[in-house]
Amino acid sequence: MAEKKSATKVTQKSAKSAPARRKTSKAFTAEESAAMKARAQEMKAEARASKNRADGERDLLAAIAAMKGSDRAMATRLHAIVETNAPDLWAKTWYGMPAYARDGKIVCFFKSAGKFGSRYATFGFEEAANLDVGAMWPTSFALTELTAADEKKIGALVKKAVS
Repeated sequence: MAEKKSATKVTQKSAKSAPARRKTSKAFTAEESAAMKARAQEMKAEARASKNRADGERDLLAAIAAMKGSDRAMATRLHAIVETNAPDLWAKTWYGMPAYARDGKIVCFFKSAGKFGSRYATFGFEEAANLDVGAMWPTSFALTELTAADEKKIGALVKKAVS
């Protein structure tokens, strides 16, 4: 009889805590939650498509097309820079952002300013990028526009990242 009561208490305790799990978390902004949902969808699509290069390119171009103004212009230009300097990288989206991968690992990405209401866009590199220099090196760059000199620096960094 004692076992039955403890099992009932456990069930009641679980039932009482269930509504707490259903509450919306205040730990993430709406934009962050949307990015996480986008990433979950991307992971499902990758599993189904077995990392189809054309599908990844299509998704990346759709993500760029959805951007506004200078973000779209920078993302379009960065896409061309990456394709020129690292043609072996696969275009894809990552948390809804344009990204480029090698062997399934993200090498570099673009985060638009509009995505999280930031004052600048970001072009960054992940751990798969071969950019290590000493004990400290930059992994991302703030962008408000792309000059010819910036494009040249980014092209060199992308080449180094895949070397």
